[in-house]
Amino acid sequence: MYFWLSVFAISTLLVMLTFRYRAALINPMRSLFGPRVAHYQPVATFAEQVDAGLSSSTFDIEANIRDGDSRAGLDERGTQEVLDIMRRERVNFDQARLIRQNRILAAHGIDPSGMPLDAKAVTRL
Repeated sequence: MYFWLSVFAISTLLVMLTFRYRAALINPMRSLFGPRVAHYQPVATFAEQVDAGLSSSTFDIEANIRDGDSRAGLDERGTQEVLDIMRRERVNFDQARLIRQNRILAAHGIDPSGMPLDAKAVTRL
């Protein structure tokens, strides 16, 4: 009985410590998996995102820099998705944003025009 209780307590402690220090544990782990993962550095500021090509005349991040925006930058996951689409499909920033938005809408049952794909949806009265 005490053996299993101690195993459970030690396991719980390990999980809690791993969760607490996950940021410090991730960086050494990246170097173990080779250059494929080790070179990745998240784009964190608006200036770095502009340098990465994530700005256009219709989505002007440079205006945020000029206005002294105190936010850290764009959403990391969304930024990475847009960069992947730009690289994979060889499109510009605005087209990649549109592709990503259409995918999000399709995942929620909405066509690109904004109309729901559900046949039971009430669209007019």
